[in-house]
Amino acid sequence: MEASYWKDILTNSKRIVVKVGTSTLTHQTGKLNLLQLEKLVRELADLANQGKQIILVTSGAVGAGVGRLGLSSRPRNLPEKQAAAAVGQGVLLHMYEKIFSEYGQVVAQILLTREDLADRKRYLNARNTFFALLRFGVLPIVNENDTVAVEEIRLGDNDTLSALVAGLVDADLLVLLTDIDGLYDSNPKLNPKAKLIPVIEEVTAEIEAMAGGAGSQFGTGGMGTKLMAAKVAMSSGIPMVIANGEYDKILHDILTADFKGTLFLPKEVRLHTKKRWIAFGSDLQGRIYVDAGAQKAIAENGKSLLPAGITKVEGDFEPGNVVGLWGPEGLEFARGIVNYCSDDIKKILGKNTQEIQSILGHKDYDEVIHRDNLVVK
Repeated sequence: MEASYWKDILTNSKRIVVKVGTSTLTHQTGKLNLLQLEKLVRELADLANQGKQIILVTSGAVGAGVGRLGLSSRPRNLPEKQAAAAVGQGVLLHMYEKIFSEYGQVVAQILLTREDLADRKRYLNARNTFFALLRFGVLPIVNENDTVAVEEIRLGDNDTLSALVAGLVDADLLVLLTDIDGLYDSNPKLNPKAKLIPVIEEVTAEIEAMAGGAGSQFGTGGMGTKLMAAKVAMSSGIPMVIANGEYDKILHDILTADFKGTLFLPKEVRLHTKKRWIAFGSDLQGRIYVDAGAQKAIAENGKSLLPAGITKVEGDFEPGNVVGLWGPEGLEFARGIVNYCSDDIKKILGKNTQEIQSILGHKDYDEVIHRDNLVVK
């Protein structure tokens, strides 16, 4: 792909989600790196002054809590991690608000959980709240609600959350700031000859194999979680950059396409907001297995799912829930919002559409899942 294409993407980005990792915000002691924090805030405020819309997704609550509690290392058990997060969240926001206010920038805190994004109504409410804040010129500061969200503490260090937020707000660009320059072909800490990969058009199995384990002792994310975030962003039509947050003017350099880092290029077709939610924001409530003909019709021809192609149903779900579609080879190939509950689908599977009325006593839809509510993986 021509360099001019991705340079235009970066230089024309207006709505930008910036995620900063624990390793960038804290010292090795676990306490906040105030110099680094102020440098980041100054650059974000300057971008806002240029007319950019900035959403900051911040890690560091657990690390800040560790510092405030005087602990020598990150807690090992979940309740202590959540306690540290509860203490650290207030510390972190106080510092952000204090420094941002020095540059005249109003901020707002938004704490999210995966459940907030999995529920369609809460998802839309969060989306509307973000847009209202941006209209008011407020800079939203987002964090995982670590005190209640078990999954994110164990797995993501906000990398996946930042990609979901980028999709939620229709961002033009997602930037992950960390303590490494980008994705290398091998671990640069172990191999001095490791080469930085500047542009990635697709996250292949080979690319995934280059990712290592977790990051610093106070963070939980590694390159693997960043590649997961890249998959979500790229499929949502959003470019993503991994760069070193310790560099001066790193965001300015990214937005002028003159930076050291890794750029993940988006797919050309951007998913509609609802389909992004189906694909990445929602929780699966069940499985529907289909025959080869139905799989081909959906995956290759963009058709709806009709009862005739269904072979088996697993799970207990209601109309409006999201389910996975599985082909005869036992692999998930699509996701969609069902029009009928699991019990009704079990009664009509393998039947023609014309038989729905006589079997169920009602027919609200011809399709079990309409193509507008289907996302092929």
